[in-house]
Amino acid sequence: MIQTLFGSTEQKPTFLERMKEAVTRTRENLADRIEEVVSFNKEIDRNTLDDLEATLISADLGTATTQQVLDNLREKADRKQIGDVEELKRLLKEELLAILNAAERPAKAVNNPPEVILVVGVNGTGKTTTIGKLAGVLRSQGKTALLCAADTFRAAAIDQLEIWGGRTGTEVIRTKPGGDPAAVLFDALQAAAARHTDYVIVDTAGRLHTKANLMSELEKMRRTAQRVIPGAPHETLLVMDATTGQNGLQQARLFTQSAGVTGIVLTKLDGTAKGGVVVAISRELGLPVRYVGVGEKTGDLLPFDPREFVDSLFA
Repeated sequence: MIQTLFGSTEQKPTFLERMKEAVTRTRENLADRIEEVVSFNKEIDRNTLDDLEATLISADLGTATTQQVLDNLREKADRKQIGDVEELKRLLKEELLAILNAAERPAKAVNNPPEVILVVGVNGTGKTTTIGKLAGVLRSQGKTALLCAADTFRAAAIDQLEIWGGRTGTEVIRTKPGGDPAAVLFDALQAAAARHTDYVIVDTAGRLHTKANLMSELEKMRRTAQRVIPGAPHETLLVMDATTGQNGLQQARLFTQSAGVTGIVLTKLDGTAKGGVVVAISRELGLPVRYVGVGEKTGDLLPFDPREFVDSLFA
């Protein structure tokens, strides 16, 4: 329950309720198509499941993930273990949840603050906005945070981060456009350590002249973080745009190979995206989804819950 300005209370929407709204189109397509496929078949066998292949791919599960799911379901169908449409849905949910759970791993425990979160990703994915929202999430939990504007190659990124800092009451450490990202990171970490700040969230460049330049810059920042705060960065989050679907996976692989990514933030999951991409990303990259962005407001960044996400696709 949350308290309003006038003393009354209102029910805060649950993660499941918000995810159901975010994946409305995917859920409707899945439900309709499963019912349609099963209605044309007296029993659920391999042929029935073959008819589901295009449905799962169109939900952005991707070819490889779809094949894995269907292969497991075909084995059950061969053993007559899928009696009706409800059982098919239950087993399909189990398969999707198993993929998400296989990628789950806890974030590194941090005993001595600050916890340093490096945020990476290509320009246009909502990286800087995500950092602002994440600051809002942490502040709502009673934590202190400092934002580091280390995407110095885009003046707009620095300005945007300062706007979010103002919205969430979070200080931003910055330098002039074109300045050294590692130097501003050094200043931010020094300030956070001196003030015993709980979190430092670091914006990084999404594009330099070449991919090699970008990755070497990120590596330099990682070394700087480790030098100031042993064990840092404690989390490296890759921001991905859900609407790019399978096309975003190749860019993501570049970051995961070079930047030490430990988790995914999936943005723009607002009803226009195909929800199956969450499962495809987990399987393809072997990384947990930490947060999902479901709108433009400060409170529209949600900590990810695998079971409730899968439930939202079928509820």
